[in-house]
This record gives sequence, C-alpha cells and structure tokens, in this order.
Amino acid sequence: MRPQPRAHHVTAGLLSALLLAGCAGAPAAPSAVRPTASTPPIPLTAPPRTPTPTPRPTPSEPAPYELAELGPYQVGMRALDLVDDSRGGRKVAVTVWYPAVQPADAVSSAPTPDAAPDLTGAPFPLILSSTKMARLLAPILVSHGFTWASVDGIDAYYRFHDGAIDQPLDILFALDQVAADPPQGLKGMIDAESAGTIGYSFDGFNSLAMSGARIDPAYYLAQCPTPDATTGAVLGGMSAFACDPAGEWDEFTAHVGALITVSEDGLWQPLTDPRIRAVMPMAAEGWWLFGERGLAAVDRPVLMIDATNDELYAENVLIYEHLGSSDKALISFVGPTHMMVFDRAMVARMAHFAVAFFGFHLQGRRDLARYFSEEFVAQHDDLAWGVYPGESRGPVRRNTTCLEASVVRPGNQLEPARRGPTQSGPGQPSDGRPGPLRDRCL
Repeated sequence: MRPQPRAHHVTAGLLSALLLAGCAGAPAAPSAVRPTASTPPIPLTAPPRTPTPTPRPTPSEPAPYELAELGPYQVGMRALDLVDDSRGGRKVAVTVWYPAVQPADAVSSAPTPDAAPDLTGAPFPLILSSTKMARLLAPILVSHGFTWASVDGIDAYYRFHDGAIDQPLDILFALDQVAADPPQGLKGMIDAESAGTIGYSFDGFNSLAMSGARIDPAYYLAQCPTPDATTGAVLGGMSAFACDPAGEWDEFTAHVGALITVSEDGLWQPLTDPRIRAVMPMAAEGWWLFGERGLAAVDRPVLMIDATNDELYAENVLIYEHLGSSDKALISFVGPTHMMVFDRAMVARMAHFAVAFFGFHLQGRRDLARYFSEEFVAQHDDLAWGVYPGESRGPVRRNTTCLEASVVRPGNQLEPARRGPTQSGPGQPSDGRPGPLRDRCL
C-alpha cells in the first residue's frame, strides 16, 4: 500500500533511457499538434468538430492512424502549485489539461490557459504523467475526451537515485489532489476513479512503477557491483543503472520510508493506487530494480511500446515477458531508436495507440479495441506485435553526450542540438510548465 493512511501502493521509479542518459528537451506538444502561422504544419489532421468515420482499409493498404487526429474537444489548461505536507512540505507543481470551450476570439486551436470547461460528456477519465510527456500527447488525448494531470519539473536523471521514488510519489500526490479538490471550475470534470498512467523513458519507468510492480531490494543489491548475466545482457548507454544507493543503503531506505520498504515477503510495497486501472510505459527500464519477483506483481492492463533499435529494447522485452498481468501487450516500432520521441510521425503513432488503449480501458469504448490489436499492427510493415523476431541493436556503452534543446527543422524531424560531455549526476529540473523548449535533457 502507498505510504499514506489510505490504500495506495508504492514502488520506485527510475527513469528510462535517453530520457535519462542521452537526452534532449521535448518538443512543445501544442505546436507539434496544432500548427500556428509561424510553425511548419505537421502531418496531423486539423481537429474536426464532428468525427467523421474512416472507411476500413482494403487488405492492400495499411490501416491509418486515425486516432492521432484531433478529436471534437478544444483543450484547456490550469496551473496548480501544491505542497505535500506528508513529505516535509515538498512542492509539487501540476498542470491540469481538460476538454474546454473554444473562445470566440480564438485565433488558434492550441490549448488555451484557463479556458472555460466543456461539460459535454463529463466526467472524463484521468491520465497521469510528467508535464514533459503531457506536452507531447495531452493536446491529442484530451481532445478525445480525457482529462490529464501532469507534474511539472520532474525530469530525466542519469543515474538511479532517490528521485526514482520521489517522481512516482509526486504523480500519485497529483492524483490525490485533483480528485479531492479539483481546480476551480473543474468540479465534475475529472473521473479520478478511472485513471491511467503513461510515460516515455524516465517517465516510462514512472508508469511501470505504478503498474503494481514491486521493487526487489535483494535482487537490486545482488547486481552491485557486478550485475548477473541476465541484467548485464540488457544494460547499455541508455540505462540509469547505478550502485550509488547500494553504497548508502540505510540512508536511501530512510528517505523512502518504512511504509514502502517494510513487507512480509521482502519486496517493497507497490507504488500505485487502485484508481489507476491501466498503464502505458514506453521505452521504459527497471528490470534490475524489480526483477522477476517484482514484475510478477503487476496486476492491471499494460501496453508497452518501444523501438527495436532502442538500446533499451532488450530490457523492455525482458520486462514484458515477466509482467504478471494477464492483459499485456508489446508493440514494437521496427527500425527507430530511442530518439523516435523527437519524430512527430512516431509521436502521432504513440498518440493513436494511447487513445485506443485508454479509450478501451477507461472510457469503456469496446469499439476501439481493434485500433491497438494484433490485426491492426499486422497491416504495418514497420510494426511488430510482441517481440520483434528480426535483428535489433543491442545495448551499447553509456553515451556521455547530452542532447539539448531540440531545433525544429522543416519537415517531420526535431533535430537535437549537441553539446559537450555531461556530468553523470541528475540535472536540476526546470519548472516544466508547457511553453518554449528548454535547455534540458529528455
């Protein structure tokens, strides 16, 4: 259970790859989804106010990613500055995204700060993540009838440390707050009883941590200083694996707290909440922290996504194969690397699968099952259902080059700008609020 009087669970987080080791600032989702006059348009269809059915494809043409198109709702945003007194007055800034009424004088369909809520169809299921993830996907998913609470400022870290615990706890705190005390004017908008988590790389670990997975301290400590053959085979340049906490284990566990670390079976308590009903970790990691026993505890629907040339792909496969959930799927993007998160076409695909997966599990839209099915995936040569049987790039030595502020170039790519070698420790997070690209690692 979670370290609160209520029945919450707790696990630790970690970060996932490039979002931690090799990194770059994520593109602002509004411009990536709703182009303005100053931003080159991207291949996402303008938002129709009334969804139009798309004919089923013939066997000779792949199924379109039609759920990546904007839905019928405009998107509003609210900023919250919260304090978690249960963790020593920790400040947690949150951005809430919600279906909104488009202002009459609007010149853009981009998310509008403090817009009036659109109560048509309320309440809406809730998605949880970092704001870095939300900037990419929230404008699309919210337009399809979701709300979203994202935590500002949590960001990539290069080496495993106590932030791996703090970040999932921040997200769970955001869930508590928007459920118990919704932002002004949003009462009745948020269905916090039907929540889901999503994340990529470091935030993919956060999402995995909230799946019901449990940290296995004995397994993690056994990997230090020399990982076993299974763990050693999946570690690479994108991995945040580090033995620093093992060297100061008493201090580390004291920070985490006995409500998480104490149990009868030796595993830590899962960091989750019964209201979280489905999770979507992408390009995640954490095998070396959860191990086989910890992943067997996963108890809710899971959709994993990763690129076959991601250095973390082998670890994602290992995680997927050991998930305890009977409702699990892995969709492999054939060919790209961890950096596919900077390719808007790839992000559009992620959005399509997220709308379908969460629509099915949280909105009760049974008709959306086909959009993230094996049949759908089989129509695309650059997708694979489950583990890709072809050749993929394995882990390589840790990359010390940090990719910084992404530069938008004509076409479909977001080109990361490089700088020199970075420190191995975690960077200081920015405020994380949606806005211009920041000099941050993904």
